[in-house]
Amino acid sequence: MSNAYTHADSEFADRILDEPDARWPVAPGRYRLVASLACPWASRAVLVRRLLGLEDVISLGIVDPVHDEKDWRFTLDPGGVDPVLGIHHLAEAYATRRSEWHNGTSVPAIVDVPSGKLVTNDFATITLDFSTEWTSHHRPGAPDLYPQAWRDEIDDVMARVYTEFNDAVYGAGFAKSQASYDDAHRRIFDCLDWLSERLSNRRYLVGDHLTEADVRLFTTLVRFDAVYHGHFKCNRNKITEDPVLDAYLLDLMQTRGVGDTVNMTHIKVHYHRTHRNLNRYGVVPAGPRQDWTRRHHREQLGGTPFGDATPPTRPSEIPDYRSEP
Repeated sequence: MSNAYTHADSEFADRILDEPDARWPVAPGRYRLVASLACPWASRAVLVRRLLGLEDVISLGIVDPVHDEKDWRFTLDPGGVDPVLGIHHLAEAYATRRSEWHNGTSVPAIVDVPSGKLVTNDFATITLDFSTEWTSHHRPGAPDLYPQAWRDEIDDVMARVYTEFNDAVYGAGFAKSQASYDDAHRRIFDCLDWLSERLSNRRYLVGDHLTEADVRLFTTLVRFDAVYHGHFKCNRNKITEDPVLDAYLLDLMQTRGVGDTVNMTHIKVHYHRTHRNLNRYGVVPAGPRQDWTRRHHREQLGGTPFGDATPPTRPSEIPDYRSEP
């Protein structure tokens, strides 16, 4: 509908494939994942990389949660330079790949370290490729986040979650008319009602353990009360006011390798200081206070986080684990 927000397409949709003649072949140490801990799309890649144990295979660069008028910056690193890529701005990797692009500089982005070229910024395929193309480099005991037998159902669930929730919260937040806002708001809460009903008698969205579907829901759900409820006016109710979704989110936040990829400081600072059209003075709210240690009792529904697999054992690379500003 008119004045409705639409998510820009990924202009660089190359795949890193486990094929010897691929343009970008799977190769340990060759690629660097650049991510913002504030961004739900990028956080998916950080989370999946951790669960699969790809930390020693694909390095991670974390950008400042607030980008400047140009793009994402490496100001968290000494001298404001990414220590592996040697660049100040992510746009430099984009420009090394192509002199012009049209949809801005986005994360997640995977950069080819030897050439300094951007390989892909296609958030939809990066995590799936981590699960299916990098299998020979997964850690021992890594979970199968995209099981072949469940893929049709996972794809169906993810498709609705993407259009009606992941993307729709931005449709509400950036709406330029009452009609487009009302449409986005309705779709968001219709989707949350559907999710609440679906999860009322099953621990995970598909099957009996964590899958890519849960990953894609989680990174939006965990930002909802702190950002989308107020900043984006998605305010029919909070997640904590839905007993099923509240418990589901707590379960995931307490799952090793999932909750320890969350940095609430980066999340809140990014949205409130970047979107000056929505928050003119860049004031970051003090709340809400979120207790991620509460009991959830979701284990009573059966299933385990990783099925026959195991949680990651190495410490998380993410600074200020689940911290508040």
